[in-house]
Amino acid sequence: MSAPAVALTPLRISPETPFDRAAIEGLVLRAFGPGRFAKTAERLREQSTLAAGFVARDGDRIVGSVRLWAITVAGHAAVFLGPIAVEADRRGGGLGADLVQACVDHARSSGVAGVLLVGDLPYFARFGFEPAPSVTLPGPVDRRRVMWLPLTEPVPTGAAKRG
Repeated sequence: MSAPAVALTPLRISPETPFDRAAIEGLVLRAFGPGRFAKTAERLREQSTLAAGFVARDGDRIVGSVRLWAITVAGHAAVFLGPIAVEADRRGGGLGADLVQACVDHARSSGVAGVLLVGDLPYFARFGFEPAPSVTLPGPVDRRRVMWLPLTEPVPTGAAKRG
């Protein structure tokens, strides 16, 4: 006898609101733990202003989140993507990719030079990200994981700073 089919509520991806902040922080903490505060990427986010954020909702429950932070890279206006957080019971179904695509679409329409992130090239290459070892961040980072999505500027050489 097979298990009964479970009807899943369609997910909605929408801009985050100020009312979502506590739920987003809880989701990010569950996804990454307190160790995320020691990462260089977190240093850059702490210094920057939130440019945009997106959430995935299952009904009223936030099950995914991603944010863009206003930065400059080598003097060009850009955004820094991350963190991407998805509830454990929703991972592996493409939700993270949908959230990344929402950020890419937003960045394209905002006129920034590009999108910077720290992550895995095999995952992010499908969105057009390419290695950016010439970009420095405010702390130690594995340069093989620094990536740039060129929108109006090729991979820059220089420091990523708050925008």
